[in-house]
Amino acid sequence: MKRRQFLQTAGVGAVAAAVASPAVAQSAPEVRWRCTSSFPKSLDTIFGASEVFAKAVSDMTDGKFQIQVFAAGEIVPGLQALDAVQNNTVEMCHSASYYYVGKDPTFALGTAIPFGLNSRMMNAWFYAAGGLDLMNEFYKKYNVLMLPGGNTGTQMGGWFRKEIKSVGDLSGLKMRIAGIAGQILSKLGVVPQQIAGGDIYPALEKGTIDAAEWVGPYDDEKLGFAKVAQYYYYPGWWEGCAALNLFINQDKWNGLPKPYQAAVHAASALMNTEMQASYDAKNPGAIKRLVASGAQLKAFPQDVMEACYKTANEYYDEISGKNPDFKKIYDVVKAFRNDEYLWWQVAEYTYDNFMIRARARG
Repeated sequence: MKRRQFLQTAGVGAVAAAVASPAVAQSAPEVRWRCTSSFPKSLDTIFGASEVFAKAVSDMTDGKFQIQVFAAGEIVPGLQALDAVQNNTVEMCHSASYYYVGKDPTFALGTAIPFGLNSRMMNAWFYAAGGLDLMNEFYKKYNVLMLPGGNTGTQMGGWFRKEIKSVGDLSGLKMRIAGIAGQILSKLGVVPQQIAGGDIYPALEKGTIDAAEWVGPYDDEKLGFAKVAQYYYYPGWWEGCAALNLFINQDKWNGLPKPYQAAVHAASALMNTEMQASYDAKNPGAIKRLVASGAQLKAFPQDVMEACYKTANEYYDEISGKNPDFKKIYDVVKAFRNDEYLWWQVAEYTYDNFMIRARARG
């Protein structure tokens, strides 16, 4: 998807007006798709975003293009959503690309890598710096097209039964953590577990795992993690953002009328915006409630952060030496990130830092 094409199609109102015009509506075919989600219905932020998407597509096509959304487990388990799209069990899914690093570590770059981009940088890379084209060149090998499907913003570091005071405390820790982050932490002694969102609480409650990360205060409160783990760490250095993804079967996409493709592009942009806005609006109140109920906020010690950063960069070099697809995209992301943070330190960070200190002074 070219940037100019996206900009031409991303105006929701313009698309709606064009698609819903009488001449088009009369000739538009009836299309019915199924979208399987990797997330439970209880997560109104993430699962709800796919419902926002489906409604927008319907509204922009005068009800001619209907997409029915299914929660994780209703058609396939949450972590098999992409497979269902590849084998044409469903036309599309709403998932997180980094769930599928077992297929190829390059999948991580479509959602988040440790010490990667923040959410605004990710959107800038996707929409204005060729990132979507680059990722879709890779995804084409799996017969899918990807469009942005939301973002969580920077995540929390998760819930721990015991304090993490040094790198040594990571040794033997059984932790629910997805993607490349788990592989990096395993080099520091962690035993990573990939568990779907709806299954994390019972695993933490039963002691099957010692720690778990999910998203941030609003979702974590909903999932009840504070009841079974006391220490709430930050930041989630493995997810400076987490871009959620819509994966669409390439053959089904190619068969869509152009106006319907335009509607999908516009609805994707809408859900991408609304998810981040929802988290930013809801997380402050949630973190106040969690702390009031006994959660202990803890920053990861500096030596843990430094050890993880060093290990992450060594691991990226290791993967790049064996995987040309990963190296090609990672090199672009790395250069883009470095330029973005050059700008961030000039204006964004200095403004935010001043305002945070001003708030603390009252």
